[in-house]
Amino acid sequence: MKINRERDGGGPIIRGFTRTGFRLDEETVLEAALLTIREARAWSPPPLTALDEGALAAILEPAPEFVLIGTGANLARPPRALVDALEARGMGVEPMDSRAAARAWGVLRSEGREIAAALYPLEA
Repeated sequence: MKINRERDGGGPIIRGFTRTGFRLDEETVLEAALLTIREARAWSPPPLTALDEGALAAILEPAPEFVLIGTGANLARPPRALVDALEARGMGVEPMDSRAAARAWGVLRSEGREIAAALYPLEA
């Protein structure tokens, strides 16, 4: 399977990781990020235990198929209330550590999927 790391799928391309965060496209480095297939935004996330729809509002319209939640250095479960609320809106939720979420973003965006991602800092 060939992974297309260029813009065909839309959205920012995560090119790698640095000491301070995610390297997006050619120059941008964000410590934490909200991603859609249209844009990337710097994000100041709440503690994972307090994550709710409001904190993700910027990536929920238009509704993605599912939301990748990169939970930092290790996999952690997002609040059940958030998962239930997103699923009630027809969106899947896929938590994983932030490095895995960044890699999954690249594969899924290259497939042209309507996805969104919330990436906690790599050190979180």
